[in-house]
Amino acid sequence: MNICERVLCALIVALLGAGCTHQPPKFLNPSVTGYNYTPAAINSFKVNGDGGPNLGPHQGGGKFTCCTTVPRQWQPGMTATVEWEKDPNVGASVNWPKFGTDGWREEYKKHAAKYTHHRVTVEIPRYEVVGTMKVHFLPCDQVLVAVNNVQPGYPGYPHNDVINALNLEEPATCPNT
Repeated sequence: MNICERVLCALIVALLGAGCTHQPPKFLNPSVTGYNYTPAAINSFKVNGDGGPNLGPHQGGGKFTCCTTVPRQWQPGMTATVEWEKDPNVGASVNWPKFGTDGWREEYKKHAAKYTHHRVTVEIPRYEVVGTMKVHFLPCDQVLVAVNNVQPGYPGYPHNDVINALNLEEPATCPNT
């Protein structure tokens, strides 16, 4: 073998060897969707600082946004911090002045002052395969999350026992309030 053939052979071996050492990423970036089981609107929310869609009362599921970050492999004690802004009086604008007028802007300003802001850290249930990050907003400002590759309502989803009642109403008093 001449020198060129040896260099070419060495280069091919090096490239083939490099392909064998490829490691999958330690973190993945699943999209985020929300499910709102309350009569309030979720104006916006974040999971670990990454944005999610707005959700009307008793809505959710089909609205995906990009993304949050989770480890490829589940680890005990994993949590997610969820922050959200809630509009407790969704239908208030029905009798407001015409949209875009000074009167409308004044009404909106008073209305937006009643928005509430929340933050909670919740446990991420065990998962084998990363799927969409699903965030469930429940009455009394309770939140559940799941990142497995199973959709709500299907066998193996970790919160089916809680979310089967889709139109939960806020109780007169919430625990721990």
